[in-house]
Amino acid sequence: MTAYVVVEVEIRDAEAFAAYRKLGVPSIEQYGGRVLARSDDALSLEGEWHPPRIVVLEFESVEHAQRWHASPEYQAARQLRVNAGTTRSVAFPAL
Repeated sequence: MTAYVVVEVEIRDAEAFAAYRKLGVPSIEQYGGRVLARSDDALSLEGEWHPPRIVVLEFESVEHAQRWHASPEYQAARQLRVNAGTTRSVAFPAL
C-alpha cells in the first residue's frame, strides 16, 4: 500500500543543508521513493503549526519508507542534515 512521509524542516545552515540534499534526494529515489512536494510557504489552515519548510515523499509502502530511512545511504545524508537543522517526520499508509 502506498505510503507518505511528511517532513517538517527548520534549516539553520543553508550550505550544510544543500550538501545534505545532494545525498538525501538520490537516496530517496534509490529506495523507490519520490518527492511529491516541497515548500517554504506552507499556509497554516488551523492550529499553531507553522513549519518553515514542509516536504512530502511517496513510497511503495511504510516498510519501503523505513528501509530508506534506515539505509546506509540515507544515514550518511542524515548526518549532514542533523548538523544543518531540525526536522520532524512521520510515515503513514495511504487510505
